[in-house]
Amino acid sequence: MTQHYKLQRRGFELGDISISFTQAAPSEQQIIDAWQADKAITIPATTIHDILQHRGHKGHIQAAHKMMEVMLNGAELAETFEESDVSERLQPEFALLASSAEEHDEQGIEKVYFDVENDGEICAEDLWCKASWLSFHDEDASLRFRFSFGMEGFEDVAADPARQAWAGELCERIFPESSIITKNTEILNLLQEILGKEAQFVERIVYFNAPNGGAQFHHDVERGHAGVVFAQLSGATFWLALDKQTLMDEIICFSQNNSVSDALKTLIQNREALSDYMEEQDHATVEELIDQSPEFISQLIEKGYSHHLQAGDILFLPQRDLDHCVWHTVFTLGDEPGEALSFAVR
Repeated sequence: MTQHYKLQRRGFELGDISISFTQAAPSEQQIIDAWQADKAITIPATTIHDILQHRGHKGHIQAAHKMMEVMLNGAELAETFEESDVSERLQPEFALLASSAEEHDEQGIEKVYFDVENDGEICAEDLWCKASWLSFHDEDASLRFRFSFGMEGFEDVAADPARQAWAGELCERIFPESSIITKNTEILNLLQEILGKEAQFVERIVYFNAPNGGAQFHHDVERGHAGVVFAQLSGATFWLALDKQTLMDEIICFSQNNSVSDALKTLIQNREALSDYMEEQDHATVEELIDQSPEFISQLIEKGYSHHLQAGDILFLPQRDLDHCVWHTVFTLGDEPGEALSFAVR
């Protein structure tokens, strides 16, 4: 069965696609080879049994969608935790200390702070869950809930694995469906083969990608991380994912054969300069092409860099270093928001 969708994001019409959600499962060796070659790979229907459990009598996925809806209606996150089943799951270790409106962050909504206590002793301090908008666009209701610790932007998960482990546990208490990744034997065994050791899940994010929303092209390289496991729990998404070197090749090829800005024409003359510029927070000259040009999006689709995920599917995104990492962009498919997990791997 083939379904047709418009690729729409943040006010931009970026083309039409036809998708068949029937996908063949790759072999274990294909998955390992893809990771080692810095290529994204989809593993379909990996978690469907677990999703049915968390959607069924446990009701965790429905509860997460309800949390998203009350946040969209202006509820305070801390109060939502205290007035729901989350409060009971946080006991006895997690003490909710305070919350703050993230007025310094235009995309931030609210951050809720926790300490971990055991027998009256504090085991971990200054853990937090932060709710944020995914973009500034008025018609994009996409949300994310990020879990970490310490000073945002300066926290170093590689330097403090104990607090990061507690931040991961906090995520699992608030969103129990997190175990769809962390307790899945197939995922754990694949990562063991890839990494040569047991995987640890750090820097956890729970996403709700809404219609007209999704992430623009980016990577997730961070010290101590090997890559990201993304799990679609509800709804559906369309991805373009390719390693940075290949993405630069595509930018250069397109710019040499199509009308682009003078700034981009100049930039592609020096590959190292292009690479460095892509790492800048404001890389609008490249962004205007890779995130806003239907013709460039079409080129990437034709070259075979697309992935489409429905509930139960997993996407592996290796993130070796700044020069060898998978850049990726996401579009929401359909008219309903979907929940997803994005967990970095150490």
